[in-house]
Amino acid sequence: MSNTQNKALDVKHPAQKNPNKGPREKLMYVVCVLSGTESREPDYLATVDVDPESPCYCQVIHRLCMTHLDDELHHSGWNASISSFGDTGIERNCLILPGLISGRVYVVDTSSDLCAPSLCKIIETREIIKKTNLGFLYRSRCLSSGEVLVSALGDAFGGLLVLDPETWEVKGSWECPEDGHHGMFDFWYQPRHNVLISAHAGEPKFLISGFSPDNLRKGRYGGHLDVWDLTTHRLLQSIDVGEDSGPIEIRFLHNPNSVHGFVACPLESSIHHFFKTEGGCWVAKKVIQVPNKKVSGWIYPEMPGFTYDIIISLDDRFLYASNWVHGDVRQYDITDPHCPKLVGQVFLGGSLEKGGPVNVLEDLELDCQPDPFVIQGRKLKGGPRALQLSLDGTRLYVTNSVDTPWDKQFYPEMVREGSVMLQLDVDTVKGGLCVNPEFLVDFGHEPCGPARAKGMRYPGGDCTSDIWE
Repeated sequence: MSNTQNKALDVKHPAQKNPNKGPREKLMYVVCVLSGTESREPDYLATVDVDPESPCYCQVIHRLCMTHLDDELHHSGWNASISSFGDTGIERNCLILPGLISGRVYVVDTSSDLCAPSLCKIIETREIIKKTNLGFLYRSRCLSSGEVLVSALGDAFGGLLVLDPETWEVKGSWECPEDGHHGMFDFWYQPRHNVLISAHAGEPKFLISGFSPDNLRKGRYGGHLDVWDLTTHRLLQSIDVGEDSGPIEIRFLHNPNSVHGFVACPLESSIHHFFKTEGGCWVAKKVIQVPNKKVSGWIYPEMPGFTYDIIISLDDRFLYASNWVHGDVRQYDITDPHCPKLVGQVFLGGSLEKGGPVNVLEDLELDCQPDPFVIQGRKLKGGPRALQLSLDGTRLYVTNSVDTPWDKQFYPEMVREGSVMLQLDVDTVKGGLCVNPEFLVDFGHEPCGPARAKGMRYPGGDCTSDIWE
């Protein structure tokens, strides 16, 4: 991609007043992980050309390597929300990359060269521990005040890390000391309702070491949401979503007046709808349940879907979900958030493929096992995990990696051969998903060895980073 193309990219977010009317994406920032592999190289941020008019279409055009080994980068986030533009004087020009294992935070400058981001700050683990005692960093999001929050799973000391977006100094923990420490996966907030809701994490040593049914029914995987007062930072209530449900990814509807949201619960393979009642309290109800499959030839006699990621279109009409183990991506019409309707589904690898070692004995949904997924001669190893949706809602991007121990446990071939990035075409009228056969980014032949792709971001913002006031 040329410098002229680079300068011409519109990084402003035009969808604030016109959902599903944004420009077509041309670049994608993709977190790539080499942690735990024989390459012994750091994780990195890949810049991928996703412009079909470009000669570099579907190619990695830049790699920004981190400075340490085995950070286990996870979810990236922007330094400013769209609601803070012009109010705080902070430009959306930095990606924040937390390390799940290292507890380190990398700040990446994307404004100097959109195609070739650069490191501008490293917040070392010792500084974070000294000022907050927070560790196992998972997700970063920005407040409308301009502050950046990073969730921490912690052990006894989980919570939200607060960063100054101008100096990148560690300001402390977000929660009030009186409420104790609450390990967190994802979190989201709605300013008009003065609320922040977080997914309570279980015990990190069991979460990051892989899955074992021996750890079920012992409180180790988490099972509730925490509701916080956005102004006072006080804990208001906790919402039970089921023992060992493992709530992880939270999404409010984009409408700033809405009191509705959803949370994915991988271990239960379910999605819960949470909302504020007329009485002022928050409740959650399971609205989607992916049935387990009874199988032979797998590590357990029942195979859960592991619903790992969800994303909501900017017009709040559709919710998309990925089932990492079953291998399918689903599209739901959430016009009525109390009653989602399945309107699209496509299988992209996974552990259910026909002709593989797994034999399905009982399936409440499918008549037969899905065919192996092959694209451009590449047989996919692994299942769909991270999702990102185009601003106009017509293209859904998919990557495969959860984290190193889980990848090694469930998809060792993906660890050895690398993962891919795919694109699905979306029917936004009647609903429906189909694979774009022309789009494939193969991370199996990267310069430092096969890499596993995780979260994706567009320059300027996307469906998973913007909160309006």
